[in-house]
Formats: sequence, structure tokens, C-alpha cells
Amino acid sequence: MQFDFEEELKKLPAKPGVYIMHDAQDAILYVGKAINLRNRVRSYFRENIGRGPQIDKMVSLIARFEYIVTDSELEALVLENNLIKEHLPKYNTLLKDDKTYPYIKVTVGEEYPRILFSREMKKDKSRYFGPYTSAGAVKDTIELLNKLYQLRTCTRSLPRDIGEERPCLNYHIKQCLAPCQNFISREEYRQHVEQALSFLGGNYGNILKELEEKMQSAAEAMEFEEAARYRDLYNSVKSVAQKQKITDSVGEDRDVIALSKDDVDAVVQVFFVRDGRLIGREHFYMMRVSGCSREQILEDFVKQFYAGTPFIPREIMLQYEISDAALIEEWLGKRKGGRVKLLVPKKGTKEKLVELAAQNASLVLSQDRERLKREEGRTIGAVKEIAALLQLENVSRMEAFDISNISGFENVGSMVVFEKGKPKRSDYRKFKIKTVAGPDDYACMKEVLTRRFIHGMEEQEKLKEKEIDAGFGSFTKFPDLLLMDGGRGQVNIALSVLEELKIHIPVCGMVKDDNHRTRGLYYNNVEIDIDTHSEGFKLITRIQDEAHRFAIEYHRSLRSKAQVKSVLDDIPGVGPARRKALMRHFKSIEEIKQADVAALSEVPEIPEHIAQEIYSFFRKDEKQTSHENGDMLK
Repeated sequence: MQFDFEEELKKLPAKPGVYIMHDAQDAILYVGKAINLRNRVRSYFRENIGRGPQIDKMVSLIARFEYIVTDSELEALVLENNLIKEHLPKYNTLLKDDKTYPYIKVTVGEEYPRILFSREMKKDKSRYFGPYTSAGAVKDTIELLNKLYQLRTCTRSLPRDIGEERPCLNYHIKQCLAPCQNFISREEYRQHVEQALSFLGGNYGNILKELEEKMQSAAEAMEFEEAARYRDLYNSVKSVAQKQKITDSVGEDRDVIALSKDDVDAVVQVFFVRDGRLIGREHFYMMRVSGCSREQILEDFVKQFYAGTPFIPREIMLQYEISDAALIEEWLGKRKGGRVKLLVPKKGTKEKLVELAAQNASLVLSQDRERLKREEGRTIGAVKEIAALLQLENVSRMEAFDISNISGFENVGSMVVFEKGKPKRSDYRKFKIKTVAGPDDYACMKEVLTRRFIHGMEEQEKLKEKEIDAGFGSFTKFPDLLLMDGGRGQVNIALSVLEELKIHIPVCGMVKDDNHRTRGLYYNNVEIDIDTHSEGFKLITRIQDEAHRFAIEYHRSLRSKAQVKSVLDDIPGVGPARRKALMRHFKSIEEIKQADVAALSEVPEIPEHIAQEIYSFFRKDEKQTSHENGDMLK
């Protein structure tokens, strides 16, 4: 039914809420919030009042709109964020990165607390430190803390499980005080936990002094291994301490946010300050920023970033004033459970910190622009070169196939996929040849291509009938160009399969020289020379190498499995289950060979008569070898 804009605009309420713009295919173009839906939505359909070409383009595509009324502008802000995150509308400025930051979690709610790595900050009885920007640094810090304070890392429920099991390896290597054995009292263990909490709070002086004293005492007692252990711990603590740069004397939690922008891209830099220390920084890309002001980009970033991060600092320092600052402060304050302040520093060290963040954002943008240009040359630029060489209008997805075998043993095929010049590994597929015995690459290739495209046609039919979701399988989407690992012969095989299935796809052969290196392309019965220094040639070589590697790896894995099976599966009564049980128990074929009947019978899955069969099998093998050696001596 035709959408009546005039009628629907009259129905708009003068209330806060969220509006959603749809195009003719019902895709969501834009999601926005308004304190007054009637005024805000109507403004899109007035005559052009200098709102910019991006918005004009979006308005021209609107086929219908809908809206959701909320009780307040704050509710509208939350709903807007959720809808943008879910639908990723084409004309909303979007935060490209979806990072989750690591935390250090101390389970102080447990009687015997542990120090854990966590990707989320829950409202539980634990204490959290972070977020940090490096997962590796978090793991290193946790490892260091466990070495320093010897806290438990196990999942045993203490004190319930005390004394039930013997202490683990960590106790023996002096990385746990073994509270599971009552080797340390709960009160003394808690003291170690408090020291770890103090360390995480930035108090390194005491532990450095203590480690230095222990190192010197051990050295004087000529306990050099112990002295070396304390020395290594001392150096580790010192390294962590040096990384924690003081930003000011007040131990506040704050984020510092600034951006850099050009005509098409924007990078936002965030400095994370915790307890007055700069613990890390991170940059984020904002998409679809053309025609947007810096203030608008910054506001969109703040809303989307803090909608997804569990930790909200008390203070957020911004490069520019944003229009919804008071509303965002209210929203973040409710999420945090305390006051949150947005401010734009005008002078002093805080302003310099914002300037530093802006400089870093600008540096990332300029460096990435050069990197992206180089990357585009290697990928999209290379694809365009190949398309121009073959006189094809549009090439995005390319599929390459290869066959691997050794004298016809375990024939296998590989399919690799490149989209826009980059490998799409999720769409790679392996084929175990079913109908060809012996080394016949052409027959193998025919089987692989036939299976690939018949499967694809079946998936497309299911898609039409809505039996599967779009993008269900890698076979559903057909390539714009088929690349064969060889010349005329392989190309003709592919063309015959496509003709039989009534599919029209360009087929190109990757022709090799006598040294098995790509020298050109075979297309439309003509061998085409290609500049070996061009990006297109390099991409062809990468695709060919990737198809070859993928096929060989699959073939190698099958050979390996066959070799493991070939020894044990020749024994009467030994099938896959018993073979696995034997390998699990004895670890190697050699150990199985050396075992007597009694040892073999210890495996629960091996009854005595099967144990006798295994024992006799290997003894018979030894007798045969001995007999053959005797014949050779004669």
C-alpha cells in the first residue's frame, strides 16, 4: 500500500521519541531521536534549508517512516543507540570498531579470592581494575601478581573442598600458598590479597623495596637460584611501574577524547586515565562522516562508545562542545550510578592532554591513509587490473581451484575465494574426490566443479523458497571470475561443466612456465601476457599459491590419518573406538608394540582375547621381518 506522507506527517505527536526512515526495499536508512517528533520529522520534508548533500540524498530515498514514542528524551537516546547498533543504518555515523576491553578482576567476595582476566565488568562482589587496552599486558600482570603473592588460580570451592585433593603444581613451583590444604590461614591469605590490591592501585614502592631486600639476603646466603628469582620479579615490577605514566597528581578516572577528520574519514583517539595514571590509549574509526561536523561526529562517538563499554569514568574530557551534553551526562550518570561530567578544557594541563589526543588522532589518520592506499593498490587496484586485462566490466569475487594427490592416492580438491582482492577464508572449501581412482587431474577437477555448482544451485533454490537464510552457505554466491590452476586443459574442463549446468561465468587459466611459476593468463582461447611487476600479477600469484597450499594441507592431513589407521586397523577386532583407546593409553604405536598381553588388557576397552590378537599381530610382524633378514643373509 502506498505510503501517504502528508497524512502520516499530520499524525506525528509532539512528544519525545525515535524515528526510523526506510527506503523502497524497506531497508533502514536512518535512525534519529527527537524531543519533539512532529517538529523533527517534518523538518526533513521541507524545502532544502542548507542541510547538506548527504541528508538531501537520504531524504530522496525515503519511502516511508515510522516512530516510537518514549516518556522522555533520555529514553529516546537509549533507544536510538540500541536501534543504531542493531540495524547499522546507511546514513548514521557509525563507530566502526566493536572492541571489548580486558579487566583485572579480584574476587574479593570469595573467602579465598583469586585474580582473574575478564572481558566484562559485572555488578558483583568482585573488584575490577581497568579497562586496559592490551590483553597481553593484563595477562602478564596477573601472572606477575600470582608469582608475587602466590594466590590460588584454581576453581575449587573453598573452604568446602579443603583437604579433599592434593595440592596442584602451582604449590610445588612456589606460585600458590595452597589454601586448599590449610597450609595458610584465611587471615594471612587475605593479607596477600590486600597487598595485590595495593599493587593494582599503583603502590609499587613497598614491593620493590621488599624484593630488593629478599634478593640481597638470598645472595648473601649464597642461595643464587632464589636470588635470581627475586631479581626477575623485581625487574618485572619495575617494568610495570615505568609503564604507568602519571598524568596529574589527583587520582581520578577520566577519558580524554579528540578526533581528526578529512573529507571521507574520521579517527577518534581516546586516552584512558585510571587513578591519575595513563594506562593506555586506543583509536577508533567513524564511518559515513561525509558532510558531518566534527561536533556531530564526536557526539555520535560518545553515545555509541559508552553504550557498549561497561566502565564509565567520572570525567570525560572532549575536544569540542556537543549539543546533547546535559542529556548524555544524565544518561551516563544513571548507567554508572554516580555523577559523570563532560567538559571541554580551555587551558592548563587538561587542555594539553586533549591536544595530545588530537595530534595522535591526526597521526593515525595520515598514516592509515597511506597504508590504505597501498592496501587498495594490492587488493581492489589489482582486481581492476585483472578485469581490464580480460576486458571484464565487474569483478569482485574470484574462486580458484586446485587438485592434490600422490600417484592417485587420496585425490582431493581445494576451493579458495578472494573478494575485492582479499582472501575470504570462511568461504574456502575442501573436496574429497569420490568418483576418480588414480592420478587423473582433469576428471578430479570436473567432479569438484560439478559438486560446487550443483550445490550452489540447490542452495539458491532453497533461498528462493526461504528454506535457508541469505548468506547461508559459501556455495550460494557464484564468482564473477573462475580461476583454474593450469592452461587450456583445465579451462576447457571448467567451461564444459558450466555449459552442462547452463551457468555463464568467465573462466581464466593461470598458465605456468617450466619452473612452475605463473607466466600469464589463458582466456578465450588466447594466452595473455601479464606484467610480472604489476599488482594484478602479484594477486594472481597469491591466489594460485593459496589454492595450492590449501589443497596440499588437506591432502597431508588425510595421509596422516590414513597412516595412523593403517597399522592398527589391520588387527582383527580393532576398530576406531579401540584404536583411540589404545592411543590414549599408550601414547604411541611403539609402546603398543612393546606391550605384553597383561599391559594391553589394562585398557578398559580391550578384552583379553583382543589383547592377545594385538600381541600376536606385532610378534608375527617381527617374525616375518626376522625371516626376511635371514633370507637376505643366506
